[in-house]
Amino acid sequence: MPEPTDRPCGGLPQAHPVFLEGCGLPDMWIGQAQWRILQTGFGLGLGFLITWAAWRADPRRPQCLHFVACMPQAVGAEELLQATAPTLELQPLVQQLHAQWWGLLPGVHRLSFEAGRVQLTLCIGDLQAMLRQQQPVADSVYLDDCNVRSQAGMWDIHTLKAVARCCRRGTRLAAPGVAHGLRDALAQCGFEMQAVADAPSTSAPLLQATFDPRWQPRTGQPPLPDVTAPAPARCLVVGAGLAGAAVASSLARRGWQVRVLDCAAAPAAGASGLPAGVFASHVSPDDSVLSRLSRAGVRTTLQTLAQMPQGSHGRDWSDCGALEHRVDGTPGLAWQDGPGLDWSRPATAQQLAANGLPASAVACWHARGGWVRPPQLIRHLLAQPGVEWQGEAPVAQMRRTAGAQSVWQALDAQGAVLAQAELAVICAGPHSMALAGLPWPLQALRGQIAWGLHARAPAQSGAPLPWPPQPINGHGNLVPHVPLQGGAGWVLGSTFERDQTTLPPSASDQAAGLAANHAKLQTLLPPLAQALAPAFNAALHGGDALASGAVRTWAAVRCAAPDRLPIVGPVDALNQPGLWLCTAMGARGLTLSLLCGE
Repeated sequence: MPEPTDRPCGGLPQAHPVFLEGCGLPDMWIGQAQWRILQTGFGLGLGFLITWAAWRADPRRPQCLHFVACMPQAVGAEELLQATAPTLELQPLVQQLHAQWWGLLPGVHRLSFEAGRVQLTLCIGDLQAMLRQQQPVADSVYLDDCNVRSQAGMWDIHTLKAVARCCRRGTRLAAPGVAHGLRDALAQCGFEMQAVADAPSTSAPLLQATFDPRWQPRTGQPPLPDVTAPAPARCLVVGAGLAGAAVASSLARRGWQVRVLDCAAAPAAGASGLPAGVFASHVSPDDSVLSRLSRAGVRTTLQTLAQMPQGSHGRDWSDCGALEHRVDGTPGLAWQDGPGLDWSRPATAQQLAANGLPASAVACWHARGGWVRPPQLIRHLLAQPGVEWQGEAPVAQMRRTAGAQSVWQALDAQGAVLAQAELAVICAGPHSMALAGLPWPLQALRGQIAWGLHARAPAQSGAPLPWPPQPINGHGNLVPHVPLQGGAGWVLGSTFERDQTTLPPSASDQAAGLAANHAKLQTLLPPLAQALAPAFNAALHGGDALASGAVRTWAAVRCAAPDRLPIVGPVDALNQPGLWLCTAMGARGLTLSLLCGE
């Protein structure tokens, strides 16, 4: 029976060199493109912090370090700071971890450091369930015993089997102490024991093992494709919108040489070329899949935006928050307290008043929302080292060559090869399924926005227009303050014109789009809609499109799947290895594309 302990799992500083040294690190990761570590606890984060510090200090480090940790629940942010305060040499890393330690609801959270080269995936919930759902592949395992015991205090063989399923042959495992029964349980799961010795850094007993079963391990269900970069690691991406740029950037950061093909002469020529858009998490009373997915997407978007060039904040993007006017009167939130409030909470009376809404209005404040100019974000993503842009390259067909060294080729309409690579990812919006040779339905959605430069109200009033201080969404969305060509402007939209693909829209369709967007604004922000009514009326009746305060339009076509969730992953890993899809972002490209790229 193990000795009782009052410490959180992973809480003793001296235990963590045991993990690092017991797994043969940093020597084991020398010359590797990436190294993946699974810890069956997290506690106060010292295992991760010491490993991160070792990675930073090692000139022979792998390009990417991916650390996965499971825990029943996250400790508080201030507790994290207080507990790690004595470790002075780790304080710069602790502060970075603390800055991202928010909104940790049950589920999966990806924290990103070192410009994306150090990834921390936190799985909050039951250890067995999380490992089976996520199927991480580990090169090293830190066996933190607090989460791998049954209620009776004995080693839980079912949990150890779940850990073993995350190991490749040769994965090293380390555990502090020599608990009774652990050696036998690990041997039963396919681990070969090494001699128990004292760890050099601590003189503490150390258990070491290597996963080398006498049987052939079964793959997870469903089996996931191996995404380890091959040699040569070449990829072609079809499409230079948000989805394609996100895929290219994520792969290049992991060592791939990526070529991005697009039929246009410049990136962001399609639906991702809109002047500005809103990102914010989706809320629902049952915290649906889309709600959870959107939060992961917002976190990834914020991490990426933080890497934009200095001076871009306020010019190309802003994390100023977003107010969601719940025009149907439902609160939408699945929580009343806890870490969910870091994401979204009921708007205050002051926030309602600042946005020109009555005190009776129902609204949510999304503290982690904001706005982005997508073309500028796409340019940043494509500037990632290892990404090559190839414009005016319309792809008409994908073909896989025969033989052991087969590659995917992108062909034009005449059958000429535009590019070839071992991996191909199709991010071509409504054209994705045709290129992939799949019969899956995608619904085309033409969207029209209205936009203009700021102007004062009609001369007879002389009053400034009642612009809200930040983006507002709900029934459509509005970015009220964004730098545009010609000065400060606003962007409103968008329409959802199902199965419409004609561009540019006809004059009658443009008029219908203007009217639809103004009607949405009347529901979203009635005072502003009333103030802008003369400008909309002028646009509808052929007013001067170049005049100050004139309302202008912009249109593009995006696509969505029937369930309104993105389509991401291999087309057919068995019969068409190396062909992937990343498409169907619908109206949530700014929220989901970067997550899907990861």
